[in-house]
Amino acid sequence: MKMMSYWLDTAAPFASAIPGGPRGTADVVVVGAGFTGLSAALALARKGAKVVVLEADRVAGAASGRNGGMCNNGFAQDYCGMAARLGRERANMLYRAFDAGVDKVESIIAEEGIDCHFRRVGKLKVAAKPAHYEKLARAQEAMAREVDPDTRMIPRSALHEEIGSDRYFGGMLIEKGAAMHMGLYGQGLAEAAARRGALIYENNPVIELRRVAGQAHEVRTPSGSIRANQVLLATGTSNIGPLGWVRRRIVPVGAYIIATEPLSDAQLNRLTPRRRNTTDTLNFVNYVRTSPDNRLLFGGRARFSGTSNPASDAKSGAILRRSMVAIFPELADTRIDYCWGGIVDMTSDRLPRAGERDGLFYSMGYSGHGTHMATYMGAIMAEVLDGRAELNPWRDFDWPAIPGYFGKPWFLPFVGAYYRYKDLVQ
Repeated sequence: MKMMSYWLDTAAPFASAIPGGPRGTADVVVVGAGFTGLSAALALARKGAKVVVLEADRVAGAASGRNGGMCNNGFAQDYCGMAARLGRERANMLYRAFDAGVDKVESIIAEEGIDCHFRRVGKLKVAAKPAHYEKLARAQEAMAREVDPDTRMIPRSALHEEIGSDRYFGGMLIEKGAAMHMGLYGQGLAEAAARRGALIYENNPVIELRRVAGQAHEVRTPSGSIRANQVLLATGTSNIGPLGWVRRRIVPVGAYIIATEPLSDAQLNRLTPRRRNTTDTLNFVNYVRTSPDNRLLFGGRARFSGTSNPASDAKSGAILRRSMVAIFPELADTRIDYCWGGIVDMTSDRLPRAGERDGLFYSMGYSGHGTHMATYMGAIMAEVLDGRAELNPWRDFDWPAIPGYFGKPWFLPFVGAYYRYKDLVQ
């Protein structure tokens, strides 16, 4: 079993990184080469800007290359709850932004010729309890009426057409959801930005940001420094560099995934007949999808942890394997080939944040729904840097610090216990 991301292990490394460190000047320095930073770099380079991307490790090597491989539209939260809290008009605007994110991923893949197995497979949200099905049905009725007619309920009697398990009580299907190979997409996005003229530096963590004039900054890494007219932070939960303001607002939460050995078509046809992106309604969520080479990828929260390392990932992987076999008993003797973890950049309300503070632009906090929103917001932030702040769907959201939190998530075990209790009683 490999203790590494399946996506990163099965995609060739980025071949167009600039050696050494940054020098001179740039129109824009983008900090972080995940989907946000790479999408922004591509959009800015298309505009003719001189763009430099500084990545602490490898291209798409953090959350962008360690996620569950889903590109689903829709909220992490219940639609009815969002409409009640934000107002129907605003909730619908944000819902459509998530739709636009999936469309943006699809259009970039087509325009840049990125071969990453993109498919609109749909998202199936299955009810772990009968009451959960009723809540999903209320949300689906409102969504179909207000913002997303491409949704429908699947009763328990028809659920075997979608998933080969007796564990669930029906589900909601959202047709627009997509799946792709995250490693191939990340590398393809980076190569597209490089072809357009963006300079991408790997292994260049930003260790100092010094404002020199207006929105201009001196940006320093261990290998060099560069002066930028504008800086975009696309760093997520990075614990490197002078980002204390961000760290008080984002909680790093571990997410963990295992991947089986390749399965036969016949077995996958029993387990996931339509190859949907499937997720359940628990707080300790489980989710399932298939890989291009017929593996079953099974992920989830497993534990509320703020770390990802081989020991932590292995512990979580064992929990996930037990959950996978409980849902799909026929996989009891199936070999697990990959086990890995990643860090989700969670905000307190599980909504992204993007904007400008003290001359620094930022977009992050996707809270587990980042593949498409990161790509979308990278392109949007390219417009914001060009003076079109009104295009930012998150522009009016304030972002207060989390009380008592300074970057070390001491409270995660307590949060985990609370959500485990909720899964038992609700």
